[in-house]
Amino acid sequence: MTKLSKQIGQMESFGRYIRRLREERQLPLRKVAAYLDIDTSTLSKVERGDRPISIQYLEPLSRIFEVGLKDIQVQFIADAIDQNFGQLEFIQEGLKETQNRLKKEKK
Repeated sequence: MTKLSKQIGQMESFGRYIRRLREERQLPLRKVAAYLDIDTSTLSKVERGDRPISIQYLEPLSRIFEVGLKDIQVQFIADAIDQNFGQLEFIQEGLKETQNRLKKEKK
């Protein structure tokens, strides 16, 4: 296991991050679910990590929790990388290559 994958493995999952934000703001699960127009059980599954959340909900989450969209997206991306690629031996090199490609696309 690489140093980076160990660090990623210690990160807070996106579901736990959402739950922490909700609890810090003392928002009931049902209120956040209603704001997102999803079932309470669906949001509960997201918070437990039993179900992924769609990208379309990131902006509404940033609004209801009053945090920057950047913060929400960074947590979402980091968790997706961790879940899908965190155990790969060459994750650091893959991430560097991805950064290089993204820089070239912006030119």
